Amino acid sequence: MRIDILQGDVTTRTVDAVVNAANSSLLGGGGVDGAIHRGAGVELLEACRELRRTQLPGGLPVGAAVATPAFRLPARWVIHTVGPNRHAGQTDPALLASCFRESLKVAAGLGARSIAFPAISAGIYGWDARQVADVAFDAVRRFSVREAADSPLELVEFVLFSEETTAVFRTVFGS
Repeated sequence: MRIDILQGDVTTRTVDAVVNAANSSLLGGGGVDGAIHRGAGVELLEACRELRRTQLPGGLPVGAAVATPAFRLPARWVIHTVGPNRHAGQTDPALLASCFRESLKVAAGLGARSIAFPAISAGIYGWDARQVADVAFDAVRRFSVREAADSPLELVEFVLFSEETTAVFRTVFGS
């Protein structure tokens, strides 16, 4: 499995699945979540409302992941995951690791060959970019060791908005 680290806008990536750093309501928000909802169009909001009406009436739990079509984005699917919010006392790195692990599992289950991640929980949710990168790398490595034979995933991209976060991820990943 190849890992690429890019600076840019995750909503522009032509991959099978793009990961949304969503909030538990799945109804849009700021940052990556807002950008993905704007890029995908109103159909994404309707798909998320349907998930809330049917499968997730209480919202998506922290660390879980669920997929919808990507609609107007260049990706095929959006995989929504709710990262832990450090400001709300959610400081367990296992919750953060679960976001990456569950997103990879959902992508593999969809038959995705490529996936693009933002820096889940970095920024407004208060996690240090270095810790996010460490957790992300470990989750991808563990997934590739345990699931690689059964997974179609060939490419994992980390698409990071700022120069600083990109530099941190490149340092951690050694690229």
